[in-house]
Amino acid sequence: MADRSSLEVVSEVLQKAPERKFPESIEISVNLKELDLTNPKNRIEDEVPLPNGRGRPVKVAVFGTPEMCQKVKGTADLAVAPNQLDELFKDKKGSKKLVEEYDFFLAEAPLMPTIGRRLGVVLGPRGKMPRPIPPGADPTNIINALKRSIRIRSKGNRTFHAPVGTRTMAPEAIAQNVDAVLGRIVGKLEQGRTNIESVYVKTTMGAAVRLW
Repeated sequence: MADRSSLEVVSEVLQKAPERKFPESIEISVNLKELDLTNPKNRIEDEVPLPNGRGRPVKVAVFGTPEMCQKVKGTADLAVAPNQLDELFKDKKGSKKLVEEYDFFLAEAPLMPTIGRRLGVVLGPRGKMPRPIPPGADPTNIINALKRSIRIRSKGNRTFHAPVGTRTMAPEAIAQNVDAVLGRIVGKLEQGRTNIESVYVKTTMGAAVRLW
């Protein structure tokens, strides 16, 4: 099968998908081959900035000193100071809700061991362990980059999915996002594109259309 352009496939997906009462996400489905997925080095886990953003708000939370919390005010969606951590740790239901509500987490490096011990069981399985930042650093640029990023995780699966936009976005913008994500995935694989059996594009509830 000859490859089709991302724009051609995205346009077909949008044309075929019926209108919904909510802004459906657009995602790619990647099927891997000829990889030993029991070997962690063959698993993909990465944060990928999208050229045109997610098409929806991406929420970033920061664990840091009061000084850090003040610094990220207006940029981060949530800032949690050390004196708030004990209360957060005690509320298991609330901590799970927090992890589900926010897409990415950052933490000043000295707080990482405590957060790992107390929230690692919730953050780890969801691939949301905080990215450490040096004490006193200004994470504004990191936060702004994360707000237009996605997380891709293959774990031990041959097939995995990654969001590349929403139906509210122009087809050209979604297609550029598709190309950026696939470029990153190919670069992570041992044999590059040879390790990809197929790629499909689809809306949340729509039919899949083959790209590769």
